[in-house]
Amino acid sequence: MNKQDIAEKVQGVLGGTKAEAERAVEAMIDTIVGSLKKNEEVSIAGLGIFKTKMRAARTARNPRTGEAVHVPSMRVPKFQAAKALKEAVK
Repeated sequence: MNKQDIAEKVQGVLGGTKAEAERAVEAMIDTIVGSLKKNEEVSIAGLGIFKTKMRAARTARNPRTGEAVHVPSMRVPKFQAAKALKEAVK
């Protein structure tokens, strides 16, 4: 399933035009991304929590040359599934 399929499902539930459903899905995604950029958590009941965490700096290897490469620390997105989602998937 992709973003287009989700928009079609939203249109089926809400009615309206396909363009309106696509804008609604896009607005939801933009809101989640915007909150994560501000280092805020996004909690959706029954789905889970979107948040960011810091990944520590490390030394990695280039698989082609075997050369050691320094990878700096960075903030990465993380998703923690809700209990309801975990149970539904079992």
